[in-house]
This record gives sequence, structure tokens and C-alpha cells, in this order.
Amino acid sequence: MILAKPGYLPTIGLEVHIQLATRSKLFCSCSAKVFGEPPNSSICPVCTGQPGALPVLNAGAVELALRAALALQCQVHPTSVFARKNYFYPDLPKNYQISQYESPLAEKGLWEIPGSPTKKIRITRLHLEEDAGKLLHTVGREALEYSLVDFNRSGIPLIEIVSEPDLTGAEEAFRYLTALKSAMQYLEVSRCDMEKGELRCDVNLSVSESSSRLGTKVEIKNLNSFRSVKDAIQHEIERQSQMLRTGARILQETRLWNAQGGLTESMRSKEEAHDYRYFPDPDLPPLQLNPKKIEEVRSSLPELPASRKNRLQTEYLLSEPEAQVLTLTKPLADFFERGAQHLKAPAPKAPDHSTLVRDFSNSLVNELLGKLHAENLEIESSPVGPEFLAALILLRTERNLPQKIIKDILEAAFQKKEKALLQEDPATARKTAEAWIQNVGIISDSNSLTPLIRQALFENHQAAEDFRAGKEQALSALVGSVMKKTSGKANPQQVNQLLREALGKK
Repeated sequence: MILAKPGYLPTIGLEVHIQLATRSKLFCSCSAKVFGEPPNSSICPVCTGQPGALPVLNAGAVELALRAALALQCQVHPTSVFARKNYFYPDLPKNYQISQYESPLAEKGLWEIPGSPTKKIRITRLHLEEDAGKLLHTVGREALEYSLVDFNRSGIPLIEIVSEPDLTGAEEAFRYLTALKSAMQYLEVSRCDMEKGELRCDVNLSVSESSSRLGTKVEIKNLNSFRSVKDAIQHEIERQSQMLRTGARILQETRLWNAQGGLTESMRSKEEAHDYRYFPDPDLPPLQLNPKKIEEVRSSLPELPASRKNRLQTEYLLSEPEAQVLTLTKPLADFFERGAQHLKAPAPKAPDHSTLVRDFSNSLVNELLGKLHAENLEIESSPVGPEFLAALILLRTERNLPQKIIKDILEAAFQKKEKALLQEDPATARKTAEAWIQNVGIISDSNSLTPLIRQALFENHQAAEDFRAGKEQALSALVGSVMKKTSGKANPQQVNQLLREALGKK
């Protein structure tokens, strides 16, 4: 990671725009699910700014924004005001954007990002606003560049979360965004799918020679991936540091990130608030929030990722990295806990619950998630449910089956994608798991294993003699030889027993 050179201190604040998970737009009834839809197929007089059309505020968007504000420990204002942010751009049909300025929904929050140690980032404000449309750049028949306008995104509900300049590097910014995205998904405020434009980020960055005086702020606009945010910050820190070293003047401006070139490029001089001529929107009354409603929403907030991670470590004796992975998304954490609840020790001599949970966690992360990623699927689309995977873990432990059985069954399950593997009833899931174990061909009968036992003893004569002489560990080489001959499908407990009988020791 590139940091400012000794003597130069970077200061970073982020403006994060998050699309709210509503069915309709912020001020009209047009569908908000516009990604991949034909251009201009989800528009109306309101979201295209036709004369005389009046906006009506989406109550669902307000509640989602309120959930986000309370989770970020913001001070929610009982009264907030929508304003018109005036500027001309082809994808802004009204020539103004409805946003909030002087009286936002919430201010003065605090967000803790994970790390060693954790760091608290102050939240300046959280406000509601509508999105603009989208320009489609193309090339004509005569190779002349031209642009078309798709107004589908006009009026999509957004929240903008503005942080104080408390971040000091690209890695901190990445951790802040990752934690923020995860929290918004847990809250079901947004899906935060960056490929669909549901989360975008602007960076405000300056480099100075002293912590007592901030440098000239540069804004980097519309970064649509966390990788772009990291790379743009790293480049801009180095660019400004180099300018300070040579005595060049840093201009306050807006820049764009050129991912192919690996550099930021000047876009325009930085606008100030007065350039937008904010004034209260005369078509929208002030937003009034009942204090009881605020408390009602506060009490309905779910357990957030950081808190859930700590609880999983304590309750299930997981390591910090294990709990971190399992709480990346709410559906994944829910999957894990549903499975862990069914992992009761099958017999007095069986492993304790924490051991079974660890086996379940390893199979979930290393086997199931690996298959899902290979198929480009999320955990919600898994053909294998948590009860079925838990039943497999219990049966493998009870019968001392090889670990490979889990991988083989998951491989077959992804090929067949049978709904029977999503049964939520543990008893049904166990019966289904037993049938699948039988179908993958675990070798447990003596008639099949005896010839392989004899061959292993013949090929590993010294290990057999060592075992007869009292060296117990020598048996593992013989068991390994048989398991290799069966491609891991032999029942190791049965192999162990048959080897001891062949060697005259029970």
C-alpha cells in the first residue's frame, strides 16, 4: 500500500451513496427495480420532471433511511427538509435534484470499523435524496460519438452517508466501506450490489505537511468498486505528496479515476454549496417524524455484524477469522447458526458440540462456499440446506467416515440440485443424508475390504512388523494405504478394525 511520504499526512472523508431497497421510487410509484430493464421503461411525469407533476414521498424509503441512521448512532431530527439542488446536466430532467441540505434526516453519528485496534469514524450526516438518470455513450454509423439518456434511475431513492475526515489511508477506507456495506445488508436497507449501481462512493482527500493544518481538498467522483476506491486513494496520496515535494500548487477540484491508466484525471473545479443554490422544495412539506416511530424502529434493529461476530466467538468457541468470514453476510450467518443448532453430540464418547460446530464451519466455508463461488451463486441459492449439512457432519462423526464424503456428496448435490436437500426438518434431513452417504459408495463391508487389507500388509511389511512389535503409530501407514486404494471411500473405522484382526491384535 502506498502511503504519504514521511512528513506528509493524508486526511480522507467519504461520501457513500446507497440505493434503498424499496419497490418504488422516492417520489412516484414507478418501479425501483430498473437494472437490466429497457431504457426509459420505468418512468412517469414525476420522475422525468414534467410541468405540473407533484412528488409524493415514499414512506418505506423514510423508514429504511431511519434504520440506517439509528444503526450508525446518528442524532435523528424530528423535522427535516427537502431542498432543490440546482444544476444542469443531461441526465437530470428537472435541472435540479431533490435532496436535503440545511436540515438533513440525521447528523453526528459514529461508526466503528474492525481492525487492530478498532477505530471509530465520525458520521457528519445522513440524508435522503433521489438519483439522477444515466448517460449511454456510444458510437454512430460514421464513428461519431454521441450520448443517449436513460431516465430509469431518475428518482431512485438514495441515502448519502458523509463521514468526517477521520480516515488516514486506503486500507482504513476499505475496512470502513466493507463494514458499512455489511451493516446495510444486515439491516435490509439495501442490497448494496455495486455492479447494479446500488452503492457508489466519492472520496474527499487532502495531504498536508502538518496535522494542525489540512491540505487542499480534492474530490474523486463516482467510484463504483472497493478496489477502485483503494487504488484511487493510493494514487492521489502519492500525486499530492509529489506536488508538495516539488512546491507545486494543489488545486481544489473534482477528479475522476481512470482505472485503465491507474491515475486520477481532472474533471472540473470544485463546486461549493452556494453554486447549487439550495432552497426548500415548495412541493414537499417538511418531513415530520413521530418520536414513538423513531423508538419503534430503533427497537426493531437486528443484531449487526460486529456484535454477531463477537457472539459467535463466545457462544460457539470460533476463532476470530472464522467468525469474521461467517458474518460477512446475514444469510451466511443465519445458515451457520441454523446448522449449528442441530449439532448435538450423538453419543457419550462423541466429540463435544464445539468440535462438531468447528467441523460444520470448515465444511461450510471450505467446501460449500467454494462450490457456490465456482458456480457464481450466493448462499441463498445453495442446493444444500443447513440441516442437511449438519446431518452429514453428525453421520460422518458417528460412523467415523472420511472427510472426503462431505466433498463427494456436495459435488453430487450441485449436479442434481434436488429440493430434498433443503428440508428444514432435522429428522427428514438425517434420513436424506443417510441415503446420500449410501449412494456415494462408502465401502464398509468386509468382503470388499479384505483383499485390500492383504495387499496393504504385503506392500507395507515393515509397518506390519513394527505394529506387531508394539509401535501403535505404525497402523496409520497401513490405514492410509487402504484408503488410497479406495480413493478415500473406505470406512476408516472398519479398515482399522480389519487390520487389527489381520495382525492378531483387537
